[in-house]
Amino acid sequence: MVWLSVLVPVYNVKPYLHECLASVVEQAGDDAGIQILVLDDSSTDGSWPLLQELAQRWPGRLQLLQHARNGGLSAARNTLIDAAQGRYLWFLDSDDKLLPGSIARLRAIVQAHAPDVVLCDFSVWRERPRFKHRLRGERHRRSFQGPARQLVNDRCTLVAGMLATGQLHAWSKISLRALWGQDLRFPPGRYFEDMATMPLMALRAQSFYYEPQPWVAYRQRASSILSTMSLPKAIDQSTALLPLAQALPLTPCHTHAGVRLALAQQAARSLIGALRHVCRSSGGATPDEAPSRIAARMRQNFCDISPLAPQALARAYLLRGWWLRRHRFLRWYGMRPKP
Repeated sequence: MVWLSVLVPVYNVKPYLHECLASVVEQAGDDAGIQILVLDDSSTDGSWPLLQELAQRWPGRLQLLQHARNGGLSAARNTLIDAAQGRYLWFLDSDDKLLPGSIARLRAIVQAHAPDVVLCDFSVWRERPRFKHRLRGERHRRSFQGPARQLVNDRCTLVAGMLATGQLHAWSKISLRALWGQDLRFPPGRYFEDMATMPLMALRAQSFYYEPQPWVAYRQRASSILSTMSLPKAIDQSTALLPLAQALPLTPCHTHAGVRLALAQQAARSLIGALRHVCRSSGGATPDEAPSRIAARMRQNFCDISPLAPQALARAYLLRGWWLRRHRFLRWYGMRPKP
């Protein structure tokens, strides 16, 4: 029985491909219960020939798929989900890698507790790390805020804990294949696809287990989405949580105080990030200098997503002593901060 499918979408990552796949193959060993499924999304840099070479080097370990045309990360992941045979799915980006011992620890958790979702932490992987990066805690980044190293049967705590850190990437959450029905897939052609999809997956889970150890080394590249922002990306960032906001009223988590505050905070972060790009690209330095139509649209997106009105969120910040967060939110939302 295949208990784990590691799903690796590939597109023009030839320099990083061997290191990524080796980190999985070495840990998987001869465990026939681990499927390593790799899809080339019509790369143009020689990634596909390299994949074929690696498949011959590791006989029987890599299962290769290929798109005839490039469809983007969401489409690649969706094809991988459809082809996966494992009870659990673990998405891994092809420029990242698994840290030693991660699969063994996952196996132990699954055998002991059988949670619907397993969450792990990560480390930021830089080619030239500096002292300032160490001070930022990049060696160990938390992906979840909540109970650790125990089985928890509460989907609302899961959703709130994911939103509270804002680390909604797919590769730090290993989930049951059964949670991914035909109605749950990554949105093709959209940026911030993890933010749009992973909270919806969490809403379907009955239980989770959080392991506060880095299992994934996340490569920080200059060509990442956040490093190469554009107006379409900024718009997608401001709307990414809309599917969660629309699904939430149909669940008991709609009245959960932790979920409501965490979603409001994450909506505020998305608004600020999107508006900052709009200001930079338009030559402005302040929120008031952003193009009015775009800024109004993004502020409306915040209101459509956040369970808390702007004044209520500002009050929540005030009650918790989060003065800087409150000031930043009010400034970018366009309200004058008051004591």
